[in-house]
Amino acid sequence: MNNMSQDAVLEVRDLHTHFFPRRGIVKAVDGVSFSLNRGEVLGLVGESGCGKSVTALSLLRLLPGDAARTVGGQVLLDGEDLLRKSKNQMRRIRGRRIAMILQDPQTSLNPVFTIGSQLSEVLTKDPTIPGGGVMQKAIEALRKVKLAAPETRVRQYPHQLSGGMKQRVVGAIATSRAPKVLIADEPTTALDVTIQLQYLQLLKELQANSDMAILFITHDFGVIAKMCDRVAVMYAGRIVETGLVRQVFDNPSHPYTQALIASVPKMAHTEARLHTIEGQPPALSELPQGCRFEERCPFAEERCQTTYPKTFDVSEKHSASCWRLEPV
Repeated sequence: MNNMSQDAVLEVRDLHTHFFPRRGIVKAVDGVSFSLNRGEVLGLVGESGCGKSVTALSLLRLLPGDAARTVGGQVLLDGEDLLRKSKNQMRRIRGRRIAMILQDPQTSLNPVFTIGSQLSEVLTKDPTIPGGGVMQKAIEALRKVKLAAPETRVRQYPHQLSGGMKQRVVGAIATSRAPKVLIADEPTTALDVTIQLQYLQLLKELQANSDMAILFITHDFGVIAKMCDRVAVMYAGRIVETGLVRQVFDNPSHPYTQALIASVPKMAHTEARLHTIEGQPPALSELPQGCRFEERCPFAEERCQTTYPKTFDVSEKHSASCWRLEPV
């Protein structure tokens, strides 16, 4: 059995996931490591295309066909490496022990089946539920996510529900079997601000009632502040900074984290222009030898071009990968 932290329910070690187009290799996830404790919400934040969703799909072994493959690392769920499980074993693990809310409920729900039938498909895999009680369990699952009139909703089709209702249905499907780990991949992206806040509060309530651990993927530092206990900042396939949310907000230590936080509009200040991060992330098929943020970094020095920085401790539970943090 692999050694894990006593409180960790999920531990990811040196995860590498590559895409294989006709030419070259796209290193979408290139050495990602993090842990997730019971009852904790860990935020994974970064620009679009940095590898957040591919990381999530790698954990669940849901990569697209032969186009992508996890080529190295470990994904330890309660000490068991999911990357060593067979396809049949993973089918039994998904939903029951680890589940995922995908980004877009429009594409997550099948338009030709009712809400009840799609929830029932998940619940029928639970041997503790008798056949005649599946639909009642489906109604209870919808009630837990505070969807109004669940007895009516189970007979309706996705097109008859609003975007916020569909997102609650997707949440009900993911949490219906009380998984230990829930991966929420930008679940509020398609929601307006009012519904977004309600949905975040709902996830927190579901977690509080079950001690579920949540990996919350987003590009929004405002959502991180409301939702998460810890945060991991991802850039170009790697995590560049991790820490408690308050530590990272009060003392962002990687130049990329500093730039991300600076780009968040502040209601108390009126500025002529919002802060932007100049340039573009490197192509994941042509990653530089040194720091991947070097071309966009105002503090870059010569060794940043040639050597990827080590990870240095900023304080207890707070670390970042930047040469500026190297002890003198």
